[in-house]
Amino acid sequence: MAEKVLMKGNEAIAEAAIIAGCRHYFGYPITPQTEIAAYMAKRMPKIGGTFLQAESEIAAINMVYGVSAAGKRVMTSSSSPGISLKSEGISYLAGADLPALVVNCQRGGPGLGGIQPSQSDYFQATRGGGHGDYHMIVLAPASVQEMAQLTIRGFELADEYRMTAMVLADGTIGQMMEPVSFDFEVKEAPAKPWATTGTKMQREHNIANSLYLSPEVLEIKNFERYEKYAQICEKEAIAEEYLLDDAEIVVAAFGIAARVSKNAVNAARAEGIKAGLIRPITLWPFPEKTFKKTIGKAKQIISVELSMGQMIEDVRLATECRVPVTLCNRVGGMIPSPEQVYEAIKAAAGKAGE
Repeated sequence: MAEKVLMKGNEAIAEAAIIAGCRHYFGYPITPQTEIAAYMAKRMPKIGGTFLQAESEIAAINMVYGVSAAGKRVMTSSSSPGISLKSEGISYLAGADLPALVVNCQRGGPGLGGIQPSQSDYFQATRGGGHGDYHMIVLAPASVQEMAQLTIRGFELADEYRMTAMVLADGTIGQMMEPVSFDFEVKEAPAKPWATTGTKMQREHNIANSLYLSPEVLEIKNFERYEKYAQICEKEAIAEEYLLDDAEIVVAAFGIAARVSKNAVNAARAEGIKAGLIRPITLWPFPEKTFKKTIGKAKQIISVELSMGQMIEDVRLATECRVPVTLCNRVGGMIPSPEQVYEAIKAAAGKAGE
């Protein structure tokens, strides 16, 4: 049995990134993700890596751009307001087709909001976040173990598809401590013939660039990028299905909300209610095929979120509005309780008040 270590979720992300071969980290402190930067500050110098606390989030993401262009695995992390500041640089990464890993340990908003957990950056993450036509691969961990696993997977997917991957976590999972195993098989970073590593007079120059002044060329680039996105949607969408086969009431939730919801589903099953859970692990690409299974079977889907209702839109799109979808939520840093979700399941099953 693999040895496990008791760690915070943020620390697990940092250690997993090192295992994945990341030797370059650029960031700026912000609650509730600062432990990632602190861990990197201690570990990177000991392994010959680079840790740099940039003068701002904007500087940090542009440093990521430079190191990625040189062909190295690189990451940054922040929390919601900091990700907003990085959004222009993330768009530049997309425009230059450069791989990188970005971690967002979400807090409440809008504005400075609060430092408690939230899931209200779903739109920002799944719709790109910056300007222009692009997507990021978005991975949503629901445990400290998955914080580590999805960090490594994020690096691998970023390299495979030459695009930014984001680990979209929340303050609760970032701060909680659980046993985690680092017994991973890590794919070696692929060759990067496009990297700006110097020609040694043996090849043509490589240029990392997101500027295309010819509209015809920019159109071609965007169409090509979306052909790649279509392949990702077909191959990489994943979700956990829990008691879904005969479920009449389906709960949809990710991250910490999914952990709460699973307890509520178990309680409903104990009362004879056929409840089940879909937990999207990739938020982009969204696991549409999993949700389509509920069409003609489920009486209702309940989207449980730490937001005013963002993922609920993708649930409705995935089910083609052929299954009623309702929202069970808390916001501002509050988390739905298992009892709140359980009552929503009972109401959907027509057993409220029993």
